[in-house]
Amino acid sequence: KRQEERNAERLKENPKAEVTIRNWTGKPTYFDQIVTSLYTVFTGFALATLIAVPLGILCGMSRTIRIGINPLVQIFRPVSPLAWLPIVTLVVSAVYVTSDNAWFEKSFITSAITVTLCSLWPTLINTALGVASIDKDLLNVSKVLRLNWSTKVMKIVLPSSLELIFTGLRLSLGVGWMVWIAAEMLAQNPGLGKF
Repeated sequence: KRQEERNAERLKENPKAEVTIRNWTGKPTYFDQIVTSLYTVFTGFALATLIAVPLGILCGMSRTIRIGINPLVQIFRPVSPLAWLPIVTLVVSAVYVTSDNAWFEKSFITSAITVTLCSLWPTLINTALGVASIDKDLLNVSKVLRLNWSTKVMKIVLPSSLELIFTGLRLSLGVGWMVWIAAEMLAQNPGLGKF
């Protein structure tokens, strides 16, 4: 407001004067930091959901895929978020090249991928468990009706396993909330963690 008043005074004194308007270059406000942090958490959570739910459905429906994925889950699930961060930072720094018109900053991508990797496992495990524990009579009905794979998933598998899928999503969101402060702090993402 003061800047606008000064500009008006300058124009009164000299009508031919050129007035420059400068944008605020100070630190982001507390509200901006909250929005950035929420965006980071929900981006990581959404990515984890998009990966974990389909993979969990595949693991629950196929014993072969479950046996193949289980060792990876058992190895990567207990890894600490602080251990993921340097690995993610190295990979993002090597792969992602920033430019003036880049969509995202490296720090945001590093934080979001770290949240994704840490909150992926509860949804994956619960989805696979929910799909694997579907009543066998329902699956036999789908065989009798000769339902194709997508219809079987949409009409039988998802409705029957929705309770455990949402339990996994709730647990994943809790893990995401725990991880984002450390991820933002160490990745220097301009959110509450850095603040």
